[in-house]
Amino acid sequence: MEGVRPLSYIFRELLVKTNLTPLTVQNISVALRRYLYFTAAITGAAILIVEILGARMLSPYVGASHFVWTAQIMVTLAALAAGYYAGGRLVDRSPRLEWLYGCILAAAIYLCLTVLICEPVAFACLRFNLAIGSLLISMFLFFAPLTLLAMTGPFLIRILTHSISNVGGNVGRLYAISTAGSLIGAGFISYVCIPLLANSVTMDGAAGLLMAVTAGYFFIWGRENCPKSLILAGILIGVGSGYAGVMVDRQTRFADTIELYRRNSPFGLLHVIESRDGKRRWYLNNYATLNDYDPVQKKGIEMFSYLLHGLARAYTPRTEAVLCIGMGAGLVPMDFAREGAQVDVLEINPAVPGLAANYFDCDLHRLNIAIGDGRYFLNRATRKYDAVILDAFVGESPPAHLMTRETFHAIRQILKTDGTLVMNTLAKFEPGKDFLCASVDKTLQTIFKSVRIHADGSGNVFFVASDQPGLKILRPPNFERVHPVCRKLVETAFAMTPRTNPEHGLVLTDDYNPIEFYDSANREELRRKLAEAIRQQVKKRS
Repeated sequence: MEGVRPLSYIFRELLVKTNLTPLTVQNISVALRRYLYFTAAITGAAILIVEILGARMLSPYVGASHFVWTAQIMVTLAALAAGYYAGGRLVDRSPRLEWLYGCILAAAIYLCLTVLICEPVAFACLRFNLAIGSLLISMFLFFAPLTLLAMTGPFLIRILTHSISNVGGNVGRLYAISTAGSLIGAGFISYVCIPLLANSVTMDGAAGLLMAVTAGYFFIWGRENCPKSLILAGILIGVGSGYAGVMVDRQTRFADTIELYRRNSPFGLLHVIESRDGKRRWYLNNYATLNDYDPVQKKGIEMFSYLLHGLARAYTPRTEAVLCIGMGAGLVPMDFAREGAQVDVLEINPAVPGLAANYFDCDLHRLNIAIGDGRYFLNRATRKYDAVILDAFVGESPPAHLMTRETFHAIRQILKTDGTLVMNTLAKFEPGKDFLCASVDKTLQTIFKSVRIHADGSGNVFFVASDQPGLKILRPPNFERVHPVCRKLVETAFAMTPRTNPEHGLVLTDDYNPIEFYDSANREELRRKLAEAIRQQVKKRS
């Protein structure tokens, strides 16, 4: 029939229009095809490593709240979208693998630079609020390399697809391999790299793997079109930047101190530093001071450790069985153990018990230590306790999931009839800034018959909750045993029993717990002070 074209002609025309003609770039060998799939796996792993590790690199400066993770996820998704689009446009214009591996090399070099520039970039963005600052830091450090890595997917789909008939198989296979690489990368960084290696070393290692993949292509398959001097220069720039970043990262941030311990952990960067005269020793997590210790007198210098122990003894008829959720330097558990109590300690970070034993005179043999999350332990616990000490912090912030009605109900279930919960947090009482304090108080009162608050005005707020009909001090504290540096603060905190305005808070539940959002201004202020203190120490060091 006139005007009707054969189906084969229409199919060939469609192939031409969609640029899916067979082997449009080059005859791809089996070895090269496998290498391209290997490249997809490596870039997929690198994307997840950068996403997870990036948030940890930012945490010493902006904390580890949901704002930080939201910023990192948003930047990652934006970079993936940009990379997918750019990769598709690039391969349609010039389907040469040299372009792709050049982009991967550029991403590797940039990642090496992030280790070197992370600190100054973070300090520069601290002038903004927490949400905006976190987003800006993440954008500057990680958007470009993630975009370059994301170009791999659409680029390789175009290279590996010979006809319309195998588009689905190639796309599915490529994305499956890339996702498998991401899965391996996420597991490797979470369970191997973070506990054992510094963040700078892990980031440089990921960048080094990307450089190796680039070099493998150029020196095996792309020899004819390979600008060897340019490739080698790029690799040398990346290696040099990465090495400089590691050296800077290894320098102590604290002037006039000696660094006794430094280790990355699943829950932040841990430090133990000591004054040059050997009279003070500090335990830090992501540069936030968690405890202050006098190794000569073997006493704590932070007032909160005395309050946690002292309030439990003051309000509880006896403290023969004690549960401490959060170990810290081990000072509070050891205070109870020295008095003959049986002390169970729950600590989520497996690196902490050894640190407490080696640097803060904690006798681990006198404590029953379990490693795990507080909620998991509480939901499985069957033993009854005279006192539960809740002093869990991630950096400068207490975990939100340990301040809900369900958590407090679980604690009440394991307390004896006249037992007490003593909880430490950081909060403020000023109107407009008192959401956390008012909400915790309001939530506790839905579970316990009696709740009292102690504070000294410096930021630490202590909640004492019990089913005793009227909380009163049964055993007056002995202030003589308190270190002279903080004795006045301890006395003030015992004397001050402020009240909250319940209308300024709400009952926190597992289903609705917006603490991080409503308390973000307070946490931002605290984190900015911590970061500024680090900056001043860096200036002194320089």
